[in-house]
Amino acid sequence: MARRIAPRTHGASRRVGVVLSRFNPRIGEGLLAGALSALREAGVADDDVTLVTVAGALETPQALQRLAQSGDYEALVALGAVIRGETYHFEIVSAESARGIGEVALQFGVPIGNGVLTCDTDEQALARMDAKGREAALAALELACLFDDLDDA
Repeated sequence: MARRIAPRTHGASRRVGVVLSRFNPRIGEGLLAGALSALREAGVADDDVTLVTVAGALETPQALQRLAQSGDYEALVALGAVIRGETYHFEIVSAESARGIGEVALQFGVPIGNGVLTCDTDEQALARMDAKGREAALAALELACLFDDLDDA
């Protein structure tokens, strides 16, 4: 039988960096509340969480990169919201933010939970913010645990 590594989200003793976009602040705060709640429930101590804020989703990858470069974090979480407007700007910001977040994760090998919502309306984002914040935090922790398990194998 094949060896299976079960998913875990153990957060005790893990240092987690969170980057929060200040654009769309109501949604951002909802994402943050969900993420922090999930981190606490997984055993991450409040003192082991560093929160930084940036102007918007395009600045998020640079802040993640700097946190990853420090070597101080076992997991990172990106939070923010990009809401479709009347121009093509939505597509550019959504795509470039996601690309940048992915590049940082691959370049530094640090798990990043992507909680940057891309929605058509504020209502859609408000309905998803708590769950998406939680999911992003748990995804980062799960990947950090997986990396530990693979390193120990």
